[in-house]
Amino acid sequence: MRTIKGPAIFLAQFAGDKAPFNTLDAIAGWAASLGYKGVQIPSWDARLFDLEKAAHSRDYCDEVLGTLARHGLALTELSTHLQGQLVAVHPAYDAQFDAFAAPSVRGNPKARQEWAVGQMHLAARASRNLGLEAHATFSGALAWPYLYPWPQRPAGLVEDAFAELGRRWRPILDAFDSHGVDLAYEIHPGEDLHDGVTFERFLEEVGGHARANILYDPSHFVLQQLDYLAFLDIYRERVRCFHVKDAEFRPTGRSGIYGGYQSWADRPGRFRSPGDGQVDFAGIFSRLAQYDFPGWAVLEWECALKHPEQGAAEGAPFIDRHIIRVTEHAFDDFAAAGADRALNARVMGIA
Repeated sequence: MRTIKGPAIFLAQFAGDKAPFNTLDAIAGWAASLGYKGVQIPSWDARLFDLEKAAHSRDYCDEVLGTLARHGLALTELSTHLQGQLVAVHPAYDAQFDAFAAPSVRGNPKARQEWAVGQMHLAARASRNLGLEAHATFSGALAWPYLYPWPQRPAGLVEDAFAELGRRWRPILDAFDSHGVDLAYEIHPGEDLHDGVTFERFLEEVGGHARANILYDPSHFVLQQLDYLAFLDIYRERVRCFHVKDAEFRPTGRSGIYGGYQSWADRPGRFRSPGDGQVDFAGIFSRLAQYDFPGWAVLEWECALKHPEQGAAEGAPFIDRHIIRVTEHAFDDFAAAGADRALNARVMGIA
């Protein structure tokens, strides 16, 4: 067993145009002042990071790592959630997702998808240049509009959607493999990979690819009413990244899982800052320690009620309290009698 690394923080929800959130150096100093030891960087945010430069310049990568190191921070992973989303977009979402792409490819779904694939290849190279072992992303979705089976889906629609998803991602997974980096898909509603069954469907389509792995975020399972502890028992060998994010599900006589198109504050299922929701983090950290999770515990702040800066300030000590320093010996070693085959035989009555 190994001790989980952390606490760390995902910078996507905090980056902004005002100090200290508008440069990598400033936001790193802010994160370090709160007690964080690592940061996960959103690769699309030019205020903090240049993905193309990182893919082609080791000197630039050394600069990035040096900036973080001056504040006592490590880089946990890069994230391409926005670009990964664009690898597979159903036409129903073209308008909403266009804003995720470079201006030059907006309004052109084919060019946008090619751009997204190129971004993923850059991310594989950049992750290698930065010495990272895992990368966080989304899968995108072709079947999501048909999640609820009414009207009845045409025969083979889901199978064809996952076959196409696998076809699009297989070369990207191969690229990550060539650079020695695991690709960790966040299992997330809105993505075709949104639970264990859909992850297994995808895994089958990519031939059980060793680099196809999981970013585990229990908050999304609370909102789906999925057993997030059992999920770790089943998929522990594929979990490479971990977002510490809380949630609660409070169904009423008027609204349930689907939320009634309400705002986040009014939905029965809503995200909360760590410790304010229903997630059993003690159980999660125990399982991750038991299963030898190799990565970082990374705060992803999303809360329908609390201010982000309060959530960030509370997040580091919350994670730190939950990290288990794994034991190097068994608690009953003091009573060990050593190996004695003759004694064993006597104990069993076969001497």
